[in-house]
Amino acid sequence: MPAPAPFTPVKRQLLISDFDESFADADTDRWTFECLSLPLRRKFQDIGESGTMQFTDMCSMLLKELHAQGVDAQQIIDAQKKLYLHPAMIRGVKALKSSQSPKTEAFLLSNSNSVYLQTVLEANGLYPPTFDLFTEIVTNPAKVEANGLLNLSRRVSPDGPQHTCKVGCSANMCKGDELEAYLERHDGRQAYDRLIYLGDGSNDFCPVLRLGKNDVALVRKGYGLERRIKAEGGVQCDIRYWQHAWEVEELFNALRGA
Repeated sequence: MPAPAPFTPVKRQLLISDFDESFADADTDRWTFECLSLPLRRKFQDIGESGTMQFTDMCSMLLKELHAQGVDAQQIIDAQKKLYLHPAMIRGVKALKSSQSPKTEAFLLSNSNSVYLQTVLEANGLYPPTFDLFTEIVTNPAKVEANGLLNLSRRVSPDGPQHTCKVGCSANMCKGDELEAYLERHDGRQAYDRLIYLGDGSNDFCPVLRLGKNDVALVRKGYGLERRIKAEGGVQCDIRYWQHAWEVEELFNALRGA
């Protein structure tokens, strides 16, 4: 792909970032089992392909099975510390966040979980107090129990009111609703001249549909988000495709006018 075309200069913008296979060059949920239990990684694959279980519930169940095999939360955290963040992604996002013209705020919106995300960000120097990158992190809650179990649950509990998304978001979270809620908490959409969405998966389609003509989606080629955009349409924003983290760094540089 050619070098990115320039973006219209703005004063304030919001980066909304997915994590797995977007900000990170790996998937945090798969990574745990690839590092710690090959049989459970196979089970993860088989259940996922069958579509018989809600994804977050499946991950929670497999974490319980991993714990029953004698693997505790600290071993999982140690594995997550090894998950790969590309140097170009780290360099690019730090430069974007540090730029004062334009001013860029960052919001992490992920179907991973709170323990995984904090661990990976801390390990790569992207979490306070080392570097204050994300204003908020919205994801599935997880906590370490006294017995060493990493206990994962849905962001939207199955026992309470459910989201009403018709676009195809998973039951645990509607990313479009979460983006709208974030904007409401931070002075509304009018507070930003441009929204930037970095994503790859089919569950990123809903928030991308909510972007306007002055916004931009940074879409990873070859993944579910690209397929849905091309098959279903309806996207109003500028779409910029990428395959590798160094290309995202180029796009981040262009978004800060460098």
